Amino acid sequence: MNLEKLLANITVLETKGTLDKEVSVLVFDSRKAVENALYVAIKGVVADGHSFINSAIEKGATIVVCEVLPETINEEATYILVKDSSKVLGHLASNFYDNPSKKINLVGVTGTNGKTSVTTLLFDIFKNLGYPSALISTVEYRIADEVIPSTHTTPDVIRLNEMLAKAVDKGCEYAFMEVSSHGITQDRIEGLHFKIAGFTNITRDHLDYHKTFENYIQAKKRFFDELEVGAIAITNADDKNGSVMLQNTKATKKSFAMKTMADFHGKLLEVDFNGMLLNFNGKEFWTTLTGKFNVYNLLLAFGIATELGMQEDEILQAISKLHRVNGRFETMKSDGGIFFVVDYAHTPDALEKILDSINEIRTKNERLICVFGCGGDRDHGKRPQMGKIATQKATLAIITSDNPRTEDPSSIIKEIEAGVEPQNFNKYVSIPDRKEAIKMAIKFSEPKDIILVAGKGHETYQEINGVKHHFDDKEVITELYKLMSK
Repeated sequence: MNLEKLLANITVLETKGTLDKEVSVLVFDSRKAVENALYVAIKGVVADGHSFINSAIEKGATIVVCEVLPETINEEATYILVKDSSKVLGHLASNFYDNPSKKINLVGVTGTNGKTSVTTLLFDIFKNLGYPSALISTVEYRIADEVIPSTHTTPDVIRLNEMLAKAVDKGCEYAFMEVSSHGITQDRIEGLHFKIAGFTNITRDHLDYHKTFENYIQAKKRFFDELEVGAIAITNADDKNGSVMLQNTKATKKSFAMKTMADFHGKLLEVDFNGMLLNFNGKEFWTTLTGKFNVYNLLLAFGIATELGMQEDEILQAISKLHRVNGRFETMKSDGGIFFVVDYAHTPDALEKILDSINEIRTKNERLICVFGCGGDRDHGKRPQMGKIATQKATLAIITSDNPRTEDPSSIIKEIEAGVEPQNFNKYVSIPDRKEAIKMAIKFSEPKDIILVAGKGHETYQEINGVKHHFDDKEVITELYKLMSK
């Protein structure tokens, strides 16, 4: 693409060198520079891309976008000086791929919990309705029937535009993507044009990155602040921060709720492990998804699909055909009558909600055993909270490892144990080895008992000291139960 065309609608402070150049590729990692690449120097948290300008040029980059010109100017290179290269990258990427987000109905969903469920539900609903779509989620990326392994909840903005352009080329009319707080603050959605933005909820998470809960809220709010006139913002009216998201948005405001008046209102009529009978906007239907938190997920998906022009009845019919999202309240029943639930719950709020959902369904004649841990190198403050919640709401809590990363699993477990209240000291055991913890849960259980294995859900690995070892909770449960049943 011609450089002058690429710079359309981008504010440039100064240029050095000719603009009559062709750009082969955009990169912000100097190691990926090739012949005729445009290198964007970004000031990151760990490293400053300006330090690698010469390295990028040596590898073939002929154009550099930067905030500060280097001391030594290469006469054969073109330098584009801008105020904020991180933000400019998004607009460059959009222009490079011919602004695909303007050619597709792009829907972004943010919040602490439920992003993966809502985006995946929407993808499946529209597939059932006959509309090929794109999905960009924590679990996987999909473009119509093509599945691409997921690397980040919100990929970098170059990759995003590349996938959206591919989706447009394949005839997709809709794209559903998770929008993480990291993605928002790191400008990974800069330059994208969202048709609809959805907000699930917000509770404590990622404070290792955002430092304070207020910073975390503001990161989510920025998504809505930057929506364009003509976009639609749909928020959870039952969440006290739902209205905060809408304070400064230019988008049309919509809401969903179970407890208060809203544009999209839901009621839970019946629930068991097989599914739920629900009422949305006065219409009853059955779904195989279960748990109150899933009512909210379905309600947001219902609201978004309605705002995209689908008929309520056909949306509800499509929802009735849906299967559960991988690793989200995924159930397995053993031959011996033990009921297993595998879920991604890794925050205090998510763990509390799934335990509450199970307790609402069970008759109390069965015991509820909860196997869980907390990830290493992440927010320490949530660990005692999760210890308190698990031991309050489960018959037995088995505290174990999640993804310890570079931390000592025993140290993480001690921080979780610190939240256990004295009256619940006899309701937990700690087993650092996750496989052994699941084995203990099975050994302790009796027919009809419920074992919740929480924290990893869809993940098929356990990260220890920088190495990802294969570990799939569902596989481990199946393998151990077969061995122990012989």
